[in-house]
Amino acid sequence: MPDSWNELLRIATAEVAATCAALPADLKPHAAAVPVRYQTFPDDALIDEGWDPDLLGLYTGDPVGVGDSDASTAPREIRLFLQNLWDYADGEEEIYREEIRITYLHEFGHYLGLDEDGLEDRGLL
Repeated sequence: MPDSWNELLRIATAEVAATCAALPADLKPHAAAVPVRYQTFPDDALIDEGWDPDLLGLYTGDPVGVGDSDASTAPREIRLFLQNLWDYADGEEEIYREEIRITYLHEFGHYLGLDEDGLEDRGLL
């Protein structure tokens, strides 16, 4: 059972890597192109913008193929909030791993410009 940031981070990065490796071949280059940032919780700036302090993940930036990422006010990136994910999993490592996978795919879907139905249609959820 993880009890430190380093362990939560190790599990999360391994789970994201495994999730990316399992993506269809046409999506792997897209996954490689969008960085993932790992944080404990949403920062004060996000909460001030109205995001829930219990947020599990967030995609920022334009979807791929929309606009120029250099012109966007936010960089294209996926953020995963590891302590929130761990709390959501109620301290169960297998649930934590599954929530990392689900949350990553959900945010990756936003990067691709997909909604929940689009993710399901692609077999990602």
